[in-house]
Amino acid sequence: MKTRTWLKLSTAAGAMLLMRSVLRSRRTIDLAGRVVVITGGSRGLGLVLARALIARGAHVAICARDADELARACQELEQMGGKVFSAPCDVTDRDDVQRFIAIVEDDFGPIDVLVNNAGIIQVGPLELMTEDDLEYALSVNLRGPLHAMRAVLPAMRRRKAGRIVNIASIGGKVALPHLALYSTSKFALVGLSEAMRAELVKDGIYVTTVCPGLMRTGSPRHASVSSHHQAEYAWFTIGDSLSITSVSAEAAAEQIIRGFSRGDAEITISPQARLARLLHGVAPGLVQELLGVVARLLPGPTRSPATDQEKAGESALAPALPAGQRQSPRVSRS
Repeated sequence: MKTRTWLKLSTAAGAMLLMRSVLRSRRTIDLAGRVVVITGGSRGLGLVLARALIARGAHVAICARDADELARACQELEQMGGKVFSAPCDVTDRDDVQRFIAIVEDDFGPIDVLVNNAGIIQVGPLELMTEDDLEYALSVNLRGPLHAMRAVLPAMRRRKAGRIVNIASIGGKVALPHLALYSTSKFALVGLSEAMRAELVKDGIYVTTVCPGLMRTGSPRHASVSSHHQAEYAWFTIGDSLSITSVSAEAAAEQIIRGFSRGDAEITISPQARLARLLHGVAPGLVQELLGVVARLLPGPTRSPATDQEKAGESALAPALPAGQRQSPRVSRS
């Protein structure tokens, strides 16, 4: 009986794997000549994705809030021989997003892929976070993707085709200490992204939710840190930079592109992130207990003066950028 049961289970599993392979094959798109929009495309993962897509022959449109940084990114991508469009855009402003999407459609044609990558990271104990901090996190990490999706969907629905990629985080699956507002906004984005996929499949539009763990993108240098700036910055940067705890942005970009090209529902990047998600699914209480222990090891809720954030933001283990290369700590892109 046991042998028959295992045989039936293995047969069913094999059939499911075969079905998934067939569906992926039918859904896979060639990116050559496709129009791809990337929000937050001037640095970090967004810029790495743009490079990889240009190499595949895609036409790429990027936006960000920093015009100078955007111009440098655009120049780099054009030197690769790609067809590139860039324009400043604040994803928290619905009208600004709609204007940007309309300009891209006029200049490049129909948008095939939207990558919602722009995001912020706020680090520190929840008791030091304000209502304004929460509103800002939700405006960028949740409403920003929603504005962009609503802007591209009418044309995608008319064509019965399109791909939407929402860069969330493992922090949107497992709530992390000292990243409460970040996790809150990313949990919300995961829920929105999954709901949109369920609603849009009938229209030939595939939404892919991406949940990376730590990536080596330099994002800690652009995080907003609320307390014990040097200590918070150090633990965050060390985790982000070590190969045993993080993946390279290039490796992450390859996984993302491969996944959304096949129309995958979800991509969890890095073995550590997949393990965290698995453990949380099996034993969420235990994971929360362990994270409680981690929280005890993190800096306490003492707000550093703003001047100290500029002076003490780097440590021996997390060295500073030269002064001329520093960015505002307020905005980070995933």
